[in-house]
Amino acid sequence: MVDVGDKLATLRRASARALVRMAPDTAARVVAGDAPKGDVISTARIAGIQAAKRTAELIPLCHPLPLSFVDVSIAIDTGDGVVTIEAETRTTAQTGVEMEAMTACAVAALTVYDMVKGIERGVEIAEVALLEKTGGKQDWRRP
Repeated sequence: MVDVGDKLATLRRASARALVRMAPDTAARVVAGDAPKGDVISTARIAGIQAAKRTAELIPLCHPLPLSFVDVSIAIDTGDGVVTIEAETRTTAQTGVEMEAMTACAVAALTVYDMVKGIERGVEIAEVALLEKTGGKQDWRRP
């Protein structure tokens, strides 16, 4: 791991997004709560929060962080068949929380896939991207 021992502990925040594409009919069933495995939205949200908390166990060289906040929100566009997952993570630490935000989105997206694969096999996790990070040496925002 990179040595962050000389860095100041500052308030760090990150947000990320994942997109999951599916047929409009599948997205409508997700909204209706009519998936074979149950409530897709709530399950994916909790999976994302759990994943953020365990990021250092999943990513080999990632520092374990004391997260002070994690939120995962999910929006569904039934017309286009797109599930948009956004995560925000915060901590006061010596290193940032980008990996935790992206891990939350990735695992929430995988959970959506797992819960709808019985309806549609062609579901695609189309994107996992960092949107913004603040705190530390330099803030960054996706243009």
